[in-house]
Amino acid sequence: MTTGRDDDALTWDGDDDPTLDHGASGEPDDGSETVAEAASTPVELPEGFTAVGKGSETLGAAGSAGAPPAAASDATTAAESATDEHRPMGNGALIAFGVLGGVYALYAIGWLIGGLRLQGKSQYLVLDVMYQGSLWLAVLAPLLWFATTLLLTRASRAWVRFAWLGAGVVLLLPWPFVMIGAIGQ
Repeated sequence: MTTGRDDDALTWDGDDDPTLDHGASGEPDDGSETVAEAASTPVELPEGFTAVGKGSETLGAAGSAGAPPAAASDATTAAESATDEHRPMGNGALIAFGVLGGVYALYAIGWLIGGLRLQGKSQYLVLDVMYQGSLWLAVLAPLLWFATTLLLTRASRAWVRFAWLGAGVVLLLPWPFVMIGAIGQ
């Protein structure tokens, strides 16, 4: 039985390259001392860069070569808290936002249908121009509430967003559709 490279399952062109030979023990023959020395010397980052991740406490900035290790750990915890703040939304939150967006779109349609059906019955109360303006504001109100809530609460926690969106679902119920529309007749 022969032992060697011919017994390998796959051989590739260039396998006979002498730089790939690691000897019988499987470790490199030469140059291992330089790799170990390079790994033990501290690496300095350029000014303005912050190291994050595993082993980042051993790295230092160019201007803070003599900085104590506590400063490096403070920078690491600050970087970790910044990444915790801006975590992406989960699948459940995205689905809930989609469902609530659909509810708000249906509310806008409900305001439009209810307002158009109410238009003939309430012409004696307000001028036609005033009624048209208020009708389109009512139609746009659910869409504006949804967009404004998402815009103004993007730095807040998820429960704050859902609380404001839930308040809008209750407050913006299309009453003309409920009272005069298909349900009220």
